[in-house]
Amino acid sequence: MPDLEDKLRIAPPIRDALAVGGPVVALETTIVTHGMPYPENVATALSLEDEIRRRGATPATIAVIDGVIRVGLSREELDWLGSAKDVLKLSRNDLAYAIAARKHGATTVAATMICAQLAGIRVFATGGIGGVHRGAETTFDISADLEELAATPVAVVCAGAKALLDLPKTLEYLETRGVPVVGYRTSEFPAFWSRSSGLPAPIRLDTAEGIAELLKVKWGLGLGGGVVVANPIAIEDEIPAEEMAAVISAAVAEAGQRGVTGKSVTPYILARIVELTGGRSLRTNIKLVQANARLAAEIAVALCRPPTPSATL
Repeated sequence: MPDLEDKLRIAPPIRDALAVGGPVVALETTIVTHGMPYPENVATALSLEDEIRRRGATPATIAVIDGVIRVGLSREELDWLGSAKDVLKLSRNDLAYAIAARKHGATTVAATMICAQLAGIRVFATGGIGGVHRGAETTFDISADLEELAATPVAVVCAGAKALLDLPKTLEYLETRGVPVVGYRTSEFPAFWSRSSGLPAPIRLDTAEGIAELLKVKWGLGLGGGVVVANPIAIEDEIPAEEMAAVISAAVAEAGQRGVTGKSVTPYILARIVELTGGRSLRTNIKLVQANARLAAEIAVALCRPPTPSATL
């Protein structure tokens, strides 16, 4: 492992939990800087940490501040990040640049996975993963999240992939790269704001313990890479897929007309969807990421639990 003494700073509560093999859950920060408006973004980030603590795990919110990977942020740092300007949206391709140039950056799914692995954290909660964008057969616009899932041994608990993506191609890509996709208490792959995508979940598991056992076996066999744990939003909180379809189409078309490209596409479309739904999609987003934090904590706790001794005859 490279020398990270001056590039990686782990907050004392997280360091202490990791030192004794305790459960820790990583959290990203693009939801704070690029996913929600202030102050809802900071309030949501704090609520995720609270959900994780209440279930017996330690939260680890990750960002790059002044060129240092920070695993664990104070309330003051989170509040600053939530209203800061010119914060980079970091993925694998520019994480090293942000550190070398001493920049501030929020971590995407891919960058959070990298930083979590460096810190020794195996479970990560987010809203939705990136994936294959619509029209990728001509634009080649595919999120780095998918390659990171193929390479980095971190379990990502999410509400599926963001529904503005090409979900069938996203699932095909994950299968090709050998990434297990687990539906939690569902046989259908969820579509972020909606429980239904019309696509089957490749694997179904109904308990946190079952998911933890899959992780132990996968990594114990030396099979690299992560696992997608797709946790559908509660029925009472979802926006039905047929209702979201028209909203997403309008937002995607508008982004194309305005020439929005690259890393700006997803934040632009998400912000436009909030406007088109009168804020309903934002409320749904908050509910689903809170549910993912709860499940991630339960998986982290189960992952740290010692195996039950086999019965002797």
